Amino acid sequence: MNSSTNKTVLVLGASGYVGGRLVPLLLDKGYRVRAGARNPDKLMCRGYSSHPDFEPFTVDVLDQESLDKACRGCGAVFYLVHSMGPGSGGKNDFASKDRIAAQNMVQSAQKTGLNQIIYLGGLGDEDQDLSHHLKSRLEVGEILRQGSVPLTFLKAAMIMGSGSASFEVMRYLVERLPVMITPRWVHTKSQPIAISNVLEYLAGCLDNPRAMGQTFEIGGPDILSYAELFRIYAEEAGLPKRLIIPVPFLTPTLSSYWIHLVTPVPASLARPLAQGLINTVVCRENRIREIIPQKLLSCREAISLALAKIKQEQVDTCWTDAGEVNVPEWVTCSDTTYSGGNLYEIAYEIRLSLPPEKIWPAIESIGGKKGWYYADFLWRIRGVADKLIGGSGYRAGRRIQSELRYGDTVDFWRVILVKKFEQLRLLAEMKVPGQAVLEFDLFHQDKNQSVLVQRARFYPKGLWGLAYWKSLAPVHIWLFKGMLNKIAKNSRAKILEGPRKVSGSRDSCRLA
Repeated sequence: MNSSTNKTVLVLGASGYVGGRLVPLLLDKGYRVRAGARNPDKLMCRGYSSHPDFEPFTVDVLDQESLDKACRGCGAVFYLVHSMGPGSGGKNDFASKDRIAAQNMVQSAQKTGLNQIIYLGGLGDEDQDLSHHLKSRLEVGEILRQGSVPLTFLKAAMIMGSGSASFEVMRYLVERLPVMITPRWVHTKSQPIAISNVLEYLAGCLDNPRAMGQTFEIGGPDILSYAELFRIYAEEAGLPKRLIIPVPFLTPTLSSYWIHLVTPVPASLARPLAQGLINTVVCRENRIREIIPQKLLSCREAISLALAKIKQEQVDTCWTDAGEVNVPEWVTCSDTTYSGGNLYEIAYEIRLSLPPEKIWPAIESIGGKKGWYYADFLWRIRGVADKLIGGSGYRAGRRIQSELRYGDTVDFWRVILVKKFEQLRLLAEMKVPGQAVLEFDLFHQDKNQSVLVQRARFYPKGLWGLAYWKSLAPVHIWLFKGMLNKIAKNSRAKILEGPRKVSGSRDSCRLA
């Protein structure tokens, strides 16, 4: 066992795509891991949360005191945080936040006596005409390097793996568009790397004398254009050959809007990703291959493995895992009155002939490929409208179909509570004039029966919010009745009573 296993390793950004996969790898290698995240609840539903060497820790890298506490008692830190993500602000917004966070990291590392900082950034050089996103990633590396604690800086291009933002963009573009009218960047060269290889490099740098204070460029064995990647993806996915037509007038900005409309990636994330596609990102040196030898997966192998993971529903983390889950204050109590204003709700219940554990699978698998059981066309229309006004849209997907965790996305909803066999609470991420929550509550009854309550709650914003709720009330009545009947049918349960409208909450302040 490595000597550094005697000290705790801090992983900042542990709830994100890379961090969420690095934590279990470090635990398997015998390290004690302090997993830092703004929402540690995201981590407590992971399979490794019961590991004796796992410690969830609430930390905000923009708060110096919070970061100091997280670093105390640790030997090294993996710095995997990034402000660019779903719901992030403008380009200057994420860059300034990342700058402050990196400066805080340098101060905390020096004050708490860390031995090493390991940072994963983007591939590129300052002498290139880089996108703002890639410039920001390089700037963070330069700031981290200014401190007295040795920095190991890994520069990567496109990360290939099930659930990564880059992979999902490629996946949806190729699967949904048999004919692709693309910008000139479709011929830009890139050197993608599989997520498994990235993780092995990260873990291999930990407490490695040959990696201390070094900057490495990491990439897979293939150097390909994006057009060639699209072709390989279509072949591995068993799709007909895609026709790719590059045109000169599609700018990165227009490309980002197109990515936003066609894929689940929102405009706030699609824009910096698209801008970065104009840059050639190819490794100029491969020193790390001698220091940390491993089998590097080809792009074809990485795509094949990612598709297999998706098919087998073994997607451990997804790009949607990143970011903070902002649960409104009023959601924590199910009273219909709220000190901050009026809350509106509509609820229907149904009594079924089976116990909760028999009904729950139909609730937990809602959305994604399975749909919403009733009037799916309305959900899709709503999603298209949301996309057109800049919202998340109907992503028509989830991490996996059979399981939900806190923080998961379900189409245009976010899971903010999941209690197996009891409760599912979803917060709306589509654009609405207010805040909306959809809830499912299961109650056990005598003689192996269940009562299922479906409830929508809404906190309106201004007159438009009130008009929005009132106008949709008849639709909710029709939709809820249909959904409850279909859930019963899907569960093969006999309807003993209902659906009937209920007023008030069955379990007030259940979360308190």
